[in-house]
Amino acid sequence: MSETLQLAETSRSLGGSRFKVNVVDEEDGQEGVEKEAEDPQSPAHDPKLARSAPRVNFVPRSSESSGQVTENGETQYSYPTGYDTHTYLRTFGHNTMDALPRIDHYRNTTGALAEKLARPTLAELHDLEDEDGIDVVNGRRGPSSPTIEATRDKGGAIKFGWIRGVLVRCMLNIWGVMLFIRLSWIVGQSGIGLSVVIVLMSTVVTVLTTLSMSAICTNGHIRGGGAYYLISRSLGPEFGGSIGLIFSFANAVAVAMYVVGFAETMRDLLQDYGIVMVDETNDVRIIGLLTVILIFGVSVAGMEWEAKAQLLLLLILLAAIVNFFIGTVIPPDDVKQSQGIFSYKAAIFSENFGPDFRHSETFFSVFSIFFPAATGILAGANISGDLEDPQRAIPLGTMLAIVITTVTYVLAAICVGATTVRDATGALNDSVPLSSFANCTEAACNLGYNFTTCTVSSCGYGLVNNFQVMSTISAFAPLITAGIFSATLSSALASFVGAPKIFQALCIDHIYPKLNYFSVGYGRNNEPIRGYVLAFFIALGFILIGELNTIAPIISNFFLASYTLINYSCFHASLANSPGWRPAFQYYNMWVSLFGAVLCCAVMFIINWWAALVTCFVVLGLYLYVAYKKPDVNWGSSTQALSYQQALQSALRLYGVEEHVKNFRPQCLVLTGPPEIRPALTDFVHAFTKNVGLMVCGHVVMGARRTLPRELAMHTARQHTVLLQRCRSAFYSGVGGENLREGAMHLLQACGVGRLKPNTIVLGFKRNWRTVDAQEFEDYINIIHDAFDFQYSVAVFRMRDGLDISNILNAQEELAVPEPPETLKQSPGGSVGPVMTEAGQVQIVPYEPSNISRSFDVTAASSRKRSKTQPLLLCMRSASHPPKSPLSARVQLSEHEQKLFHESQQYRHKQSSGTVDVWWLFDDGGLTLLIPYILTTKKKWQNCRIRIFIGGKINRMDHDKRMMATLLNKFRIDFSDIEVLGEMNKKPDKESVRIFEEMIEPFRIHEDDIGEEVADVLKKECPWKITDDEMERSRDKTNRQIRLNELLHKYSGDAKLIVITLPVARKGVVPSALYLAWLEVISQDLPSTLLIRGNQQSVLTFYS
Repeated sequence: MSETLQLAETSRSLGGSRFKVNVVDEEDGQEGVEKEAEDPQSPAHDPKLARSAPRVNFVPRSSESSGQVTENGETQYSYPTGYDTHTYLRTFGHNTMDALPRIDHYRNTTGALAEKLARPTLAELHDLEDEDGIDVVNGRRGPSSPTIEATRDKGGAIKFGWIRGVLVRCMLNIWGVMLFIRLSWIVGQSGIGLSVVIVLMSTVVTVLTTLSMSAICTNGHIRGGGAYYLISRSLGPEFGGSIGLIFSFANAVAVAMYVVGFAETMRDLLQDYGIVMVDETNDVRIIGLLTVILIFGVSVAGMEWEAKAQLLLLLILLAAIVNFFIGTVIPPDDVKQSQGIFSYKAAIFSENFGPDFRHSETFFSVFSIFFPAATGILAGANISGDLEDPQRAIPLGTMLAIVITTVTYVLAAICVGATTVRDATGALNDSVPLSSFANCTEAACNLGYNFTTCTVSSCGYGLVNNFQVMSTISAFAPLITAGIFSATLSSALASFVGAPKIFQALCIDHIYPKLNYFSVGYGRNNEPIRGYVLAFFIALGFILIGELNTIAPIISNFFLASYTLINYSCFHASLANSPGWRPAFQYYNMWVSLFGAVLCCAVMFIINWWAALVTCFVVLGLYLYVAYKKPDVNWGSSTQALSYQQALQSALRLYGVEEHVKNFRPQCLVLTGPPEIRPALTDFVHAFTKNVGLMVCGHVVMGARRTLPRELAMHTARQHTVLLQRCRSAFYSGVGGENLREGAMHLLQACGVGRLKPNTIVLGFKRNWRTVDAQEFEDYINIIHDAFDFQYSVAVFRMRDGLDISNILNAQEELAVPEPPETLKQSPGGSVGPVMTEAGQVQIVPYEPSNISRSFDVTAASSRKRSKTQPLLLCMRSASHPPKSPLSARVQLSEHEQKLFHESQQYRHKQSSGTVDVWWLFDDGGLTLLIPYILTTKKKWQNCRIRIFIGGKINRMDHDKRMMATLLNKFRIDFSDIEVLGEMNKKPDKESVRIFEEMIEPFRIHEDDIGEEVADVLKKECPWKITDDEMERSRDKTNRQIRLNELLHKYSGDAKLIVITLPVARKGVVPSALYLAWLEVISQDLPSTLLIRGNQQSVLTFYS
């Protein structure tokens, strides 16, 4: 606290200085704070100031408010107050709700008292007053429940530093049995030079992986899970979930491999003393069983006992290594010399420096045997949740372990190669005087031994023939045996502890829902006891099977696959160039990481090509499974960041591309309102825009300007999720406006970016135009005029019974919907919805409409917790109106509502055989023809055939038909028939005209009855009304629309879909009421009808 005293002294020397600095020690949570006198300017002493000041209660700091908490077995430190302005009463920050910067505001956890430590929201700072009346006290916002449960850690979890937690574990795993029983054979085969190259090549792979791992580790706080956590948070749950499962399984099987190695060594040692329990195979199983039980006991006892055991094993291993190096300088006796072991000799070094591959061995085959010894670099990262500071411990401990073990391997290879010949007989009588070997060129000959018989027959000693060379060289051979025991047991213990912890982290994230049972932890360290039991039985099963030679290459490749993805994760994160990628470890490079990934992948195939293929297929299979399941997680992975970067770059590239008719795509702005309110409109437009063009669901929110931002935010979050859960390839865009037309204008002008902007607006037909306020349908028609003004194409979609199912949803206004059963959550796309059964009830099932009946029954279960991205339900209540009654209720549906509900679901599944009738009456650029063509290329509409209807003259019908067929063939559009209608210009039936006249009568202005002056005034006040003059000018067009309806009923009454050219009403000439009457009469009592009009620009071409 010397820094605090110094600053306080400076403050005193400044006399009347207003400012004082108090330094907070983030490690212990203590702060040098001197209590200040009450500020006379505080609003608490001035009633006027108190009334106008924000409601902030200043609570003195308390030592009880700080402490440590445990979240998923990890200790988090919580420091007092969210933003304690009392601390700075006489300084900056006094009398304000603004929070000073502090670490607690950035934690993903809660405080020790289950109070959320957070900065004030923008609404609390900006709004006039807090409508909810929630007091902000020291950064804790009322009794809100924490997002992540935190429980107080009463005893304190055991945490390890970088030495005990990482360095010791990595060294024990890298210093395996390979050091004592295979390194001498490697030197005999490859020679000293290539042996050093093999060690250094392995080191290059592990160093590159460690650099990448260090960058990822230092890019934020990491938790338990080791390699799984690093990969999943970098590349996402798909890669993380696949690697997490196979890596934890590989560690569990590795336990069996290490235990079997220990058991075989112990069996051989017992046989030397004549002890045999059953037979060679069963002795290994018995010893292995007892060993794995011992390891299980140490692991279950807790990490503290396991760490003590690791330290003990490290001491034994260090003693064995030192024992070997001491043995190399002790002059060998005659027995050792007969076995080819001499002191350091230049001749032996020179002879053993080059390779001498035997028994079909090659450089890469020898490398594949050694490399598994270097795969222990993740031993420390595997227990990342048990480290005090994993960001520092993992890079430092792992890198130092690599350096120490690499130096050890290199020195051991040089020492054993400089003291031992490749072949020796072990017979003392092979010793002869040096003068007898005048022509001898081998190093042993110059040292008094003749081992030439080994060239014609195999010998039992020497580097190539004897795996116990290092034991023989050592000063005390039993200590080498103890080192072998230590190496195997330490590796088995590290793997036994690492596998369940990785598996537990995987289960906590709910990547594989069926495995959630193993996510439970016990004790202050959140020990995965259930995972230990599972690892025990996996290891025991492979120990009893005993066939590890086949599976060993696959296990090594599983480890290498993890290294590959760690390197690729670092490269991918750097490539994404996300502002969130800010690793504190600076000694990495994205291209070096990519090289490391390629190198690890190459080593996989060098070690064993078929095992590498098996590994790739397993990883790919698990990746596809997780990608299909789409787990409910959001970790801000680099995959997400790269998706944004690619989308941005593609949008910018597209912006520089000039439009061409061959590249035209329908990009639709669909005025759906909330998409769940008009599901049929959403589904229909999605049918022809999916994977073809852009679809934006536009929603105009009309309301008070003060509450508009909050409502828009609520709608955006909800409707975005609705579209995702309904698997609709669309965007949601909500805007505010005083009326529908104003909001639509905003969308028409500002929706989209660059070339990704809508070119077609799609509206649902306004069926209730005759009963609503006239200004509503005036705005509706003006939206069409505005769209044409902005060069948009316009489409109006009408279904026989309407599009809006809000009445059905409103019938549930006081109800809550139960969470769907688990079986329904697993439906394709995770999409569920209400469907009527034959029994007359609505069930929450996957979105596939069933038979319709008269009523439905919904049971509320609002108290059940929902995930924020859980599949939404069509009859879910609006988020702005919480349910009032958690009781069952039955709601009666009218016949119309039954039919409406049935129709609203019809475009969710495949259409039966039928026709799509295209009435291409006027040339709008070809959009009237293009949309139905795209639609019939889709799987759900592929059973429907296109029929073309055109107008023509009776005396040229054949000619017009041939001309249209030629044009369609040039456009490469398939059709089943062409109908030329020569009767289109006939006058409609008088009855049809009479019905039309009655329909528009309420909107007529008869000048002869009320006088021209009154008519003019009325027309100005009600521009949508129809004067006699306007009616007369539009008589021919009106008759044409009436006649068109008669022909539509005659020819297309049974069509699946009718697509017809939308008539254009000239502004200021055709009133809104008359135009809507045209649209009404054209589409009245017909199947689903799409009235469409292009912007008169070509969207089809027959040129290549």
